[in-house]
Amino acid sequence: MGTKIRYVVQLHQEVTQQDVLDLPLSLRRDLSRYQQVLSLDPVKSRAVPNHKLKGELSGYRALEIDWNGVAYRLVYRIYDSPAPRRVVVLSFAEHDPAYERAIARKDS
Repeated sequence: MGTKIRYVVQLHQEVTQQDVLDLPLSLRRDLSRYQQVLSLDPVKSRAVPNHKLKGELSGYRALEIDWNGVAYRLVYRIYDSPAPRRVVVLSFAEHDPAYERAIARKDS
């Protein structure tokens, strides 16, 4: 029996057009794993540490990804309603650019 998906994960259009192309190849390959982690439990993901964001990104969260000594962040927001429950990924990049991109995209 497979694991039940609890959240639908959606990528902001610019994540697939810009962010993924800027990532190192191994992180591009890992994107589907991060999506799976978010689909199961975007708040208590044991596989990848995450935290709540503050300030302009209050209400959003970020996965904390360390790759070859470089801090990356996958910034997302959780929507429990309307159904289906979903996670929208706003950015995936190195630490500061990830937050800057998420701020720019949050209302689009």
